[in-house]
Amino acid sequence: MKRPYIICHMLASLDGRIDCAMTDQICGNEYYEALEELNCPSMINGRVTAEMHYADKGTFTPKSQAPVGKESVYCAKKSGSYHIITDTLGSLLWKTDNLDGKALVCLVSEYATQDYLAYLKEKGISYIATGRPGINLMRAMEILKDSFGVDRLVLTGGGNLNGSFLASGLLDEISMMYAPGIDGRAGWTAAFDGIQDQSRPPVKLKLTGTVKQYDNGTIWIRYLPA
Repeated sequence: MKRPYIICHMLASLDGRIDCAMTDQICGNEYYEALEELNCPSMINGRVTAEMHYADKGTFTPKSQAPVGKESVYCAKKSGSYHIITDTLGSLLWKTDNLDGKALVCLVSEYATQDYLAYLKEKGISYIATGRPGINLMRAMEILKDSFGVDRLVLTGGGNLNGSFLASGLLDEISMMYAPGIDGRAGWTAAFDGIQDQSRPPVKLKLTGTVKQYDNGTIWIRYLPA
């Protein structure tokens, strides 16, 4: 395989919603226990998730709008584990070059500015710039394997990023946890969301084995693409 083995691991209410403030009210630590069992040293999140939980406050303001304009890769340091953040146009600010002990890698498109890549390099943060106008996810995954040595990767949202990986055919396994609760509020993202092609058929799945049930009523189900 020319890219990492990719598992999407998500916790949702029974109606498939993934708002963390909501799921925290209906579940305990089961999600993180399961995450450990998946044995994926590296993980990837989207910009919205990163902005909420990891990035520094504020938005990067470039002095020049000159885009990168070509594929560019910078590996600040080799690591056994990486935390990859997708940030298409390069807007997030960072206090550190690692997140929870995992070396930070920012994944942007070629429309991100040269100034932003210079900012990341100055902070000692690795980056991959590929694709236009959006990130070329397939190519980015190949670079993660070839240049960073990532063999297994867990995708943990948000929903629109999950949808993009799904649409790109990049998911090797889906690990879904359903907590005993229903959200039902309008406008909240589902575990897989954002695909605009209304004619796209559903992705069929098959169970990998036994469904695990926790004492609090949460269930863990693992699937492979059928």
